[in-house]
Amino acid sequence: MHRRTGPWAICFLFVSLVFLMTPSLVSSAPDDPSLVPGINLNIGSSADPANVFSTVKIILALTVLSLAPAFLILLTSFTRIVIVLSFLRTALATQQTPPNQVLIGLALFLTLFIMSPTLSQVNEQALQPYLQGKMTQSQALTAAVGPFKTFMAKQTREKDLKLFLDYRGQAKPANIADIPLSTLVPAFTISELKTAFQMGFMVFLPFLVIDMIVASALMAMGMMMVPPVMISLPFKILLFVLVDGWYLVVESLLKSYQ
Repeated sequence: MHRRTGPWAICFLFVSLVFLMTPSLVSSAPDDPSLVPGINLNIGSSADPANVFSTVKIILALTVLSLAPAFLILLTSFTRIVIVLSFLRTALATQQTPPNQVLIGLALFLTLFIMSPTLSQVNEQALQPYLQGKMTQSQALTAAVGPFKTFMAKQTREKDLKLFLDYRGQAKPANIADIPLSTLVPAFTISELKTAFQMGFMVFLPFLVIDMIVASALMAMGMMMVPPVMISLPFKILLFVLVDGWYLVVESLLKSYQ
């Protein structure tokens, strides 16, 4: 029977062809270095206002992209999710299992899942009208902030919001749209931190009980030199698997945003 060529065999063949072609490429290179194409970057002034405006827009776009991680952390559900997952790993005492890449990836996809209604509203109310030329850039940004404000205000405690309003000497807003974003974002963040730590405590509690039981049993048997964590770890993993722990944790995170 004819064997199918696997992907590794194809990759090996491709790399071999590249190495075989390399000498011919080197030998065919021009002797004159001036004939080798290069990249030329020039920084200068321009008398055309349109060119200056385009440059400013590019700089502003790069600035927004550099701040994108902060927006992801402070304007979405990412903070609560990643803190709860970190508490879970610490409670299990599995060191780097699951690794950080897995926890961050899971937190990102759960954030996209939870934020999908908000992102859909932003797309319908701001992005699509802007792309169709029905809105200016400033109007689109104002329309895009509205759904995020609604999401954040729903998860923000009134006490936290009042803290920042009183500091600025601002009156209580009549509606969500009147809340300044500079006030709502820190209030939403500390509310998320408190909720995340409350959920982390509830996750920690059953594993703490197992550690205490194992430590008491080892002390009763006179096994003082045996680390309790080494004995309790298999029991904690077994309990977590039996109760379908990942399902329960993710379910709790999803329901906390309903």
